Amino acid sequence: MNNLTLKQMRYFEAVAEHRHFGHAADAVGISQPALSMQIKDLEATLGAQLFERASRQVRLTRLGEDLAPRVRAILRSVDEVADLARSSQQAMSGRVRIGVIPTIAPYLLPSFIGHLTRDHPTLDIHIRETLTPKLITELGDGRIDAAIVALPVSEPSFEEVAIFDEDFVLVRPDEDADRPVPAARDLAKMQLLLLEEGHCFRDQALAFCSMRSALPREGLDGSSLSTLVQLVGAGIGVTLIPQMAVAVETRSANVSVARFDAPCPKRTIGMIWRKTSPLADQFRVIADSVKKAASALP
Repeated sequence: MNNLTLKQMRYFEAVAEHRHFGHAADAVGISQPALSMQIKDLEATLGAQLFERASRQVRLTRLGEDLAPRVRAILRSVDEVADLARSSQQAMSGRVRIGVIPTIAPYLLPSFIGHLTRDHPTLDIHIRETLTPKLITELGDGRIDAAIVALPVSEPSFEEVAIFDEDFVLVRPDEDADRPVPAARDLAKMQLLLLEEGHCFRDQALAFCSMRSALPREGLDGSSLSTLVQLVGAGIGVTLIPQMAVAVETRSANVSVARFDAPCPKRTIGMIWRKTSPLADQFRVIADSVKKAASALP
């Protein structure tokens, strides 16, 4: 058997992740025919098929399913060797893949990226925005290097560093601006608009209202804070948003913003990375950039 190559492994991982040869080829920066040829060579080397190829979908075979986590572990180890060499350099440089949750990304990233690129111009920053469960999986698999999330995550293999605390505010129709701010127990009785399942911010809002769960209301749960605020502006209920989102999300909506009496709802924003990563010291520097960016927000 010929030796497997790291290039073939990276191409295999891309197809396994995207389940589509065209999307995988775009992700690794080669043409689809070239990618397909590399996968065929890999299958020939192994003497077995790794993918079931249909007209619209690609599925892993049983061997492909067994191989995928082993390939990810090998590639992660190889990446950490490169990271180890980078960690010995005085200047921060090279590719850094940072995940960010959707209730942080639109508000923090512009300022954060500005601070980071100004202080470390040789960094090649890649941003991945998705929900916390996906970021945890991708961080564990080595697809990203670190993530900016709401803490705690409580994964034993991850380092967690708290950066700052952030209050939640109440967004309600503008005509309610002069009304008393409802207590948490009263919010549970109101038409409380929430992000859809999967967002950690939804769970945090429910916890503040002492609600274990909320029944989905067709057409009302939103996929973004922007949608929720616009629904409130249309007179449909109230919602909670983080302080960092106020300036962006309320500027074009007919809503009012109210702050809760102490103890007010809040979240802790922090960074997480693998405990095995050699770039831990650099991630702490990046966390400082996040803190600077947050302090500059209105």
